[in-house]
Amino acid sequence: MEEKKRFKVYKIIMLIVIVAFVTFLCTSIGMYQLFTNSSSAKLAMLTKSSDNKDIENALNRYKAIIDKYYLGEIDEEKLEEGAIKGYVEGLGDPYTEYISKEDMKDYLDDTMGNFVGIGIYMVKNTEANKVQILAPIKNSPAEKAGILPGDLIVSVDGTNYTAEEMSTVSSKIKGESGTTVKLEILRGTESKTFELKRESIKVNPVEGKVLSNQIGYIEFSSFDEGTAKDFRAKYEELQKQGIKSLIIDLRNNGGGIVDEALEIADYIADKGSNLLYEVDKNNNEEIKKSENDPIINMPIVILTNENTASSSEILAGALKDLGKAKTCGTKTYGKGVIQQVLTLPDGSGLKITSEKYLTPNKTEINKIGIVPDEEVKLPDSVKNVLSVEEKDDTQLQKAIEMLK
Repeated sequence: MEEKKRFKVYKIIMLIVIVAFVTFLCTSIGMYQLFTNSSSAKLAMLTKSSDNKDIENALNRYKAIIDKYYLGEIDEEKLEEGAIKGYVEGLGDPYTEYISKEDMKDYLDDTMGNFVGIGIYMVKNTEANKVQILAPIKNSPAEKAGILPGDLIVSVDGTNYTAEEMSTVSSKIKGESGTTVKLEILRGTESKTFELKRESIKVNPVEGKVLSNQIGYIEFSSFDEGTAKDFRAKYEELQKQGIKSLIIDLRNNGGGIVDEALEIADYIADKGSNLLYEVDKNNNEEIKKSENDPIINMPIVILTNENTASSSEILAGALKDLGKAKTCGTKTYGKGVIQQVLTLPDGSGLKITSEKYLTPNKTEINKIGIVPDEEVKLPDSVKNVLSVEEKDDTQLQKAIEMLK
């Protein structure tokens, strides 16, 4: 339907939710869909048509007790919002969440890559019950301060938070440009404190260069609106410099808008190739195909690691299955489910896991990941792939070797 606008975002794990700095995952996070008034009306009918009275009766019993005994003031709107949020969290799905109407605009801005913050991708680490840094964005306040992938957020401005409170962490870290926020970080057993100044974040610059042996190198940290066009422009720039092969670096890329990943795959795959299967709860399949003749016809190696997630896995999995690229590095994260963001009549939202995706060979990704063709680990001395020197980057060196 034309009135439906699809935001397909995945930016990682434990959620890939990209935050404003970046608010959500790879997260992703997943694949998002925005409904207009017509769909909101359908949602209103759906929410009103439920014949399940058990929950309503239970809530009414608690309401009666609260009304009778509770000493403080009662805010009915907050009680209702808390009940909805708790009900959704009861699913136990790290990718499904309730979004208040007050947070919806920020959420959608974050989804599209419009950020003011400190420049981090965050995920839920359910094992540690903490919000985890998936990766800092290049040249962001977080990266400049020394925040690293894998750091766990203990507190924001002195208040401790758990993994389930990631949305709250996101909102607390965001703020006006120029203001500061204090984070307490747990890195292994070491506690660190960072005071960071918020600023407008250039989320996803597509960067590239020419390596030895006429090998092109393109790297970007997420799939945001316009990433595919920026990728094409960067490729054409490198092509004019005479590259004969290409490395696409998706390490620490937590995902983003699925359509952007599919458009990049379309630049490389043969016309009519199956790029992605989307499967819903009733096992209905929707196949995404390459719609154009390829514009990139050269050997390709894709670099991956444990933080390569969601839309990144779609791109890597599609090109690997179609024989259009080899993969090198370590196994990817394994986020193979798709979320929709539904806008409800009252302006609030529900991000809900609605589909899973499969690669062209119908390979499952979720909680499995993609094993690279050449498995190569970085040296133990390398603490941050974002700042590793080329000579110490064993994964990059292996990719170069594969293309020679």
